[in-house]
This record gives sequence, structure tokens and C-alpha cells, in this order.
Amino acid sequence: MDRRSFLKKTAATGAGATAVTLAAPAIAQEATKITWRLTSSFPKSLDTIYGGAEDVAKHVAEATDGNFTIQTFAAGEIVPGLQAADAVSAGTVEMAHTCSYYYVGKDPTFAIGSAIPFGLNARLTNAWFYEGNGNDLMNEFYAKHKIYGLIAGNTGAQMGGWFRKEINTIDDLKGVKMRIAGLAGKVVEKLGVVPQQVAGGDIYPALEKGTIDAAEWIGPYDDHKLGFQKVAKYYYYPAFWEGGLAIHAFVNLDKWNSLPKQYQAVLRDACAFANTNMMAKYDMKNPAAVKQLVGEGAVLRPFSQEVLEACYKAALEVYAEISATNADFKKIYEDQVAFKREGYLWMQLSEYTFDTFMMIQQRNGKL
Repeated sequence: MDRRSFLKKTAATGAGATAVTLAAPAIAQEATKITWRLTSSFPKSLDTIYGGAEDVAKHVAEATDGNFTIQTFAAGEIVPGLQAADAVSAGTVEMAHTCSYYYVGKDPTFAIGSAIPFGLNARLTNAWFYEGNGNDLMNEFYAKHKIYGLIAGNTGAQMGGWFRKEINTIDDLKGVKMRIAGLAGKVVEKLGVVPQQVAGGDIYPALEKGTIDAAEWIGPYDDHKLGFQKVAKYYYYPAFWEGGLAIHAFVNLDKWNSLPKQYQAVLRDACAFANTNMMAKYDMKNPAAVKQLVGEGAVLRPFSQEVLEACYKAALEVYAEISATNADFKKIYEDQVAFKREGYLWMQLSEYTFDTFMMIQQRNGKL
């Protein structure tokens, strides 16, 4: 065959071959279509924390051209907010957007996945999960409950809660019935507080009726939405039990393992966005909200050094007691403590000194 004849035949067949080649891998046509349900532990009225689930769903759908969709449901629409992880373990739903420490009744190790008293701030929480051993260690534990976890939100350091009376000394805590989550309940219980587990949407009526004397939730933006300033006057800070609360996307482990690899990657990225975006929203909304709360009668009070020192001592006692009988907790807690020790060594040189100087300028009206 001469060269001219060969080129003619190649040109004639090549165009058709090219068309076939381009049509074959049409991703949108061949992509697996999956629809999941996600149950949140939060009401829709709390748009910032509930919005983390919506962020995840939106980004997953957009990244897959709608082939992987996640339907989001508020607390109570499928199961109560504090049963979200149970629904995932049982396979009732594929996903939940919740706080790991809501499930300390099953195992106190769950608390480390969210926040523990005198634990990590938001920056260090992200570092421990993303670059340290946090994600791997927690998922080793979650697997025992048929769950795979991805962090999908952070509130930053929270406020210490609303009290009907001033808390000046340790004795003032005795007998206080307080809504408080995670292992913080065991810590303050050592100082005489009577801890209560109450879902977010039920806190206001419990305070109003006097069923509880105090309650912590998140911070100014959400607390104002829930109206706590109307039923409790004193607003304490900081929440030493939540220096940087991580919110998780829990996925049924079998569903996670069967999810196509590209969809796993998409879901990881969506959760990472939700994690960053939630923190940004709170940092944007809390400054105005705390001014509004004070304008409506809230009285800001710091926890005294005496209270903080007593609670720190009690926290160490709680961790030692749990570690003595719970190998999972001991392993993960000790890893986080080692990470925390080095993290705060650095932060006191960098973040702390810079932030302290800038806060002084703010107080002096120089910003």
C-alpha cells in the first residue's frame, strides 16, 4: 500500500473511531447513581451548625453532576437528635451529622472525637485529625460501632453557658442542674453539679420551667437564636470543655466501604469544606451576636481561676479513671495529649503572642 492510499483510508476510518472513543467514557452517562439519607442532630433553625450537613450534600451533588445525592433531615424528622449515630450503626440511614460526644453513654471514647475538657482548640483539632493520628485512631474505634467518621464542622471555643445565679466559687456549683454534653458532665459532677443530657431544641423549655438551672450550648449566634438570655441571666465563658468542638459526618461502615472510590474522595472533600465553612460562619456571626445578647440583658462573666483549676484537676482524675479500665480511651487520649503538649508549645510563641497584642489594641480602641 502506498503512503497516499494509507492516509486516505486512515482519515476515513479515523474520524469514526474518534467519535466512538469519545462517546464510550461519557462519565455522566455511566456514573453510578446513589441516593443517601442523612439525619442531623440539629434543628433547621440553627442554620450554622445544621448548615454543615447542607454544605456536604450540596458539594457532593455538584461534584458528581447529581449522581450522588444526600437528602438531609433535621433532628426528629427520622430519629431524635441524640439517636443519630444509632441510626447509622443500624443502617436505618446511611449518614448522620452529629457530635461524637453525644454517645459517651455507649463508650466514653466517643467524647475524644468531638472535644474533651481542657483538650484542643479548633486549629489543633484540625491538625490532629488531618495530619496527626486523630482520624485513623478514631476510625479504628468507630469501626467497632459500624461507623466511619469524617470531621465536617467546628464551632471553635464555645461559651461556658447560661446560669440563673452567679458562679463565683466552687461551692456555687453544688446542686446546680446543668445541661452539659460529653465528658464535661463527669468532670463537673465531681464538683457537685448535677449533669443533664438535653437535646438542643429542648434546652429553652427546660430552663424556662426550672427543670434545669443552667445550660451550655454553643456560642452567641446560636444561643441568641434559642433565646436563652430570656430565661437565664448570667453568661459564662469559656467552655473549658469545648475548646474546638468537631462535628462529624458519620457514615454506615458497610455503605462507606461499598461507595465507589471517586465518591469517597468527593465526600471527603465535601466534609473538609463544611468543616472550614462552619468555623468561618461562626467567626463572622458571633461578634455581632454577643453584642446583641448584652444589649438584651445578658451579663457576661468569666469563670474564676479557682473554678477553672478545680475543674482541670477533676478532668485529669476522670481521664485517669477511664483509662484504667478502657484501653481504647487510654490509647487515643494519650496520643492526643502528646500532640497537645507540642501544639501548645508552638502556639504560645505564635498565635498567643500575636493575638494578645492585637486584643490589647482592640481594647484600647486602636483598631
